Amino acid sequence: MVEIKTDQSIEAMREAGRVVAGALTAAREVATVGATLRDVDAAARAVLTEAGARSPFLGYHPSWAPVPFPAVVCASVNDTIVHGIPDDYRLGDGDLLSLDCGAILAGWVGDSAVSFTVGRARPEDLRLIETVEAALEAGIAAAVVGRRIGDIAHAIGRVCRSAGYGIPDGYGGHGIGRRMHEDPGVPNEGRPGRGMVLRHGMVLAIEPMVIAGGTDDHYTAQDGWTVRTIDGSRAAHAEHTVAITDEGPRVLTVL
Repeated sequence: MVEIKTDQSIEAMREAGRVVAGALTAAREVATVGATLRDVDAAARAVLTEAGARSPFLGYHPSWAPVPFPAVVCASVNDTIVHGIPDDYRLGDGDLLSLDCGAILAGWVGDSAVSFTVGRARPEDLRLIETVEAALEAGIAAAVVGRRIGDIAHAIGRVCRSAGYGIPDGYGGHGIGRRMHEDPGVPNEGRPGRGMVLRHGMVLAIEPMVIAGGTDDHYTAQDGWTVRTIDGSRAAHAEHTVAITDEGPRVLTVL
């Protein structure tokens, strides 16, 4: 069931979105050569605490996971697509890092992700990041009242496929509101003109992911969370929480 948010609810989600954006900004500032992924997580955690927010990630335990998620950010390095667990890994020069973070504030959830390089960037990584950001922008631009979920999916997929990248099967965006994952699902590839009609008051987490090697294949590591590319190629991920409004799409997870 899709929950249609009131304008007042969207404003409350905007406040949660600001906290998420601040947490990602702080985490990115800490993510330098030599920093550990735990350091990065701690920076995001401090922002949430200061804002009086909770993490929807920490302790999250879906049925398929062997243990609850132990951190406030997903920190995915190089060939990890999503759900990387922050640990004592020290970031190296040239690493590609994707950070996914959420916040619960006054009962409303915000969710966002960003990918960037640490230290000296490889040109191929910059192209990968530019593509996933362009796919996110295309998906947001398609999030217009009267269009359909398939239009968002098609816009994302077209950008990713035209660049020659893979799109991991089974992963995509979702509705969001009082809970982090709500209906409807938002695929990262699809046919235009298909799926649910977009209405004023729908709020979606739009989140493209791309695999540099061109394959869609991936596997889950033994920890039950970390999703990696099957061929060892690098991956990137971007996400914003977006409200569908009569005035056009409104990105909620920015400062």
